[in-house]
Amino acid sequence: MQNAINRRLFLQLAGAGGVVWVTGCASTPGNTASADFYFVQLSDTHWGFKGAAINPDSAGTFPKTIAAVNALNPPPDFVVFTGDLTHISDDPAERRQRLKQFKAMAATLTVPVVHYMPGEHDASLDNGAAYQEFFGATHYSFDHKGVHFIALDNVSDPHASIGAAQLQWLQADLATQAKDARIIVFTHRPLFDLYPSWDWATADGAQALALLEPYSDVTVFYGHIHQEHHQMTGHIAHHAAHGLMFALPAPGSQPKRTPIAWDATAPYKGLGYRRVAEAKGSAATLTELPLQGA
Repeated sequence: MQNAINRRLFLQLAGAGGVVWVTGCASTPGNTASADFYFVQLSDTHWGFKGAAINPDSAGTFPKTIAAVNALNPPPDFVVFTGDLTHISDDPAERRQRLKQFKAMAATLTVPVVHYMPGEHDASLDNGAAYQEFFGATHYSFDHKGVHFIALDNVSDPHASIGAAQLQWLQADLATQAKDARIIVFTHRPLFDLYPSWDWATADGAQALALLEPYSDVTVFYGHIHQEHHQMTGHIAHHAAHGLMFALPAPGSQPKRTPIAWDATAPYKGLGYRRVAEAKGSAATLTELPLQGA
């Protein structure tokens, strides 16, 4: 059943990439009937964050998100978390406690498959050691219904590098794919230089993009910047997702990337998640879904 749309729909075509995105939809999928499948991207849950001026419902935002995803009908084929599962802690015991709590809460998702990847808050202080204890590999690939998915780790290295070994792995993984294969890449940081002075870049991201460039159908989904953002590098489309704990300002719009204060007149403003519908022979459809407070 299709719910009523709660805001005006905006459709935009992302240049040569041919990706369509939709914002402001109700939270029940109504445009997936012709899709082969769809998945949900969740990002930047920052479990463990506390700050009433930024999010007075810091303990409730993630459970509300889980409830919203569990209510999607039909359900997605899988959910992917694109990093910063937890908020950073210098205390290794506290870091593990937050990861443990996050994993237990994520386990209440009723979606059949959930994929995880770290953000710098989860992995940069110990090169991903604690993260791997709970979630396994920080980079990997998988195939689903004709689409090849790649998760890249550009956060375990404290200098925001993918690293030579992982780039070699990426090259070998891509070598198994036809040049016209549909490839979707998940990262936490952007692979291109969005705003390096705010750490919104990957030190060797250009090398990863050079490896991806020969493939004609590549889309990158990432988090980290806590807002919807769309960019093309050549024919590769890049799409940043909203965060689920706090919003951040637009790139370079103010001197520092401090979180946007909570607006009591518009609770959860700037928080949300994304639905991505895939259909053979047509563009992916991105639907941005705002988090509701109820």
